[in-house]
Amino acid sequence: MARSGFRRVASVTGLTVLALLVLIQLVPYGWRHPNPPVVRDAPWPDEESARIAHESCYSCHSNETDWPSYAYVAPTSWLVRYDVDHGRAKFNFSDWDRYQDRADRAIDQVLAGNMPLSRYTLIHPGARLTADERDALATALDTMSRDERDDGSGGSGSGDGSGSDDSAGGGGDG
Repeated sequence: MARSGFRRVASVTGLTVLALLVLIQLVPYGWRHPNPPVVRDAPWPDEESARIAHESCYSCHSNETDWPSYAYVAPTSWLVRYDVDHGRAKFNFSDWDRYQDRADRAIDQVLAGNMPLSRYTLIHPGARLTADERDALATALDTMSRDERDDGSGGSGSGDGSGSDDSAGGGGDG
């Protein structure tokens, strides 16, 4: 009898979990996957740094997100949508004029190994940065930021009016 009781509890638990998974699909957060237009892409100084950034950064830090299939199924869609919204708000390569003044903070995050997020590289191992790639990306960001300042076509402040210096996701949270 103990065995049939266990099966009954396991069946009820399984059906409950399945019902919850179906019900959470009705929560509207994460349904839409907008990719706003690119205002001005970052002026990458070379093809290699552009390739590294597109592979490791653009999914969350640009308006060119390639939405994976799991971005359409809750609860993973919630996390993906949060990461993209948060990433774009902190630093967005697709609106370079607005975000270029945050390049120094982005460089710090990349060199510290905080970006890309480990939860992203767990699913996207090709996005992991080697030490050489981190250095190349940091150098490119510095070059682009410096070139823009020197040209006098610099950014328009912090971008969101908040004065926040936390540009590239902060301590690994987004």
